[in-house]
Amino acid sequence: MDKNKLIEEALDNIRTDRTTTESLLIDLQQEIQQNQVENVRAGLVAAKYVETLQRSNEQLVKVLHLIQKAEQQSGSVELSDNEKDNLFELIQGEMNERASGED
Repeated sequence: MDKNKLIEEALDNIRTDRTTTESLLIDLQQEIQQNQVENVRAGLVAAKYVETLQRSNEQLVKVLHLIQKAEQQSGSVELSDNEKDNLFELIQGEMNERASGED
């Protein structure tokens, strides 16, 4: 499987997990407000939901790091022949100006 497809699949899974977890957390908050659940149990469940959200945050950071790393590696600086010629002419012009200034 292509690396980009894997990254996209991971991002889709992260988004789905976050949406599901946020929905469950909202449901739990409503149950707590209506006193339909014990505080101890609700606290443990809420902690698990928050842990899931934290893990998805960490996964997002890792995926972003991988993307950034890939972009940096593929974004290596290479000059075209024309850019090299222009740079050479610029350097040569600077050297000629210095040489003429020394006379």
